[in-house]
Amino acid sequence: MNTLGNIVWFIFGGLFVAIEYVISGVILCLTIIGIPFGIQTFKLAKLSLFPFGKKTILNEKADGCLSLTMNILWILIGGIWIAATHLIFGVILFITIIGIPFAKQHFKLASVALLPFGREIVKL
Repeated sequence: MNTLGNIVWFIFGGLFVAIEYVISGVILCLTIIGIPFGIQTFKLAKLSLFPFGKKTILNEKADGCLSLTMNILWILIGGIWIAATHLIFGVILFITIIGIPFAKQHFKLASVALLPFGREIVKL
């Protein structure tokens, strides 16, 4: 079921979202200050390409205060808008019965888009 969901997700927007995240990550990595944010954007690209069969967990070895500071900066710079976009798409897809699995993936992406520092993506 995960494979079928990933194929449908990939065809109907997953590839385009991943490309947008990769372009954003490359642009962020052009500056030294933006490299940590670019790396997190690449994490979002990887998850948005094939989200079915993966989950995000909080990393116990996260850098504590540094992760918190970076998450606050991320939210202020644009993470809130990325998360809001995924939430809006998730709500729209949740209205239809067939869209519920895809809505759940958008909600997963929204949580990572809101607070990406200190999270890891793992396969189920």
